[in-house]
Amino acid sequence: MRYILFATTLTLFTIAAVSALFSPLPSVASGAEIGAGRPVPTPAKKSVKTIRELTFTDGEFDGNAITKTDDEWKKVLTATEFYILRQEGTEKPYSGSLLKNKKKGSYYCSACGLAVFKSDAKYESDTGWPSFFKPIYKKNVTEKVDKNLSEERTEVECARCGGHLGHVFDDGPQPTGLRYCMNSAALKFKSGR
Repeated sequence: MRYILFATTLTLFTIAAVSALFSPLPSVASGAEIGAGRPVPTPAKKSVKTIRELTFTDGEFDGNAITKTDDEWKKVLTATEFYILRQEGTEKPYSGSLLKNKKKGSYYCSACGLAVFKSDAKYESDTGWPSFFKPIYKKNVTEKVDKNLSEERTEVECARCGGHLGHVFDDGPQPTGLRYCMNSAALKFKSGR
């Protein structure tokens, strides 16, 4: 019995010694940095999701739709963008990054880059979301009936990729009387005329 215990202990010791021989050595900083011969801890590598660069498309929608599966959209959208654009979510009021944006330029669909609104149609609606009284081109957005809440609303989507942008209401300023109430995460802004 002692022989088996001794043999097992010797085997485990040998395995540990061989593993130590073939393990990579830790990084060592110069003596001036930390102290002679002390290993420098290696920081854990963080997983970084690479979000694709978005190509902005100005002009009227040409009719060429972009269709992707949910898995394909998840690879290129942030979790918040996916929730809003693909699952018809809504960001909390007064939380969007574009709510207070007063710069001149254009607003594009976050998913596909199609131009959907201009800054000259943006106004302060006091609702908590960026609001516009008209789209850049009527063809660039589509509208459909939304019955998800107790009241019937009109949902606004990007005409090219079908991404949910927000809703449109008939309580906006003239000349249209409309309020396109959009989610900041569904839009990208580019400065310009």
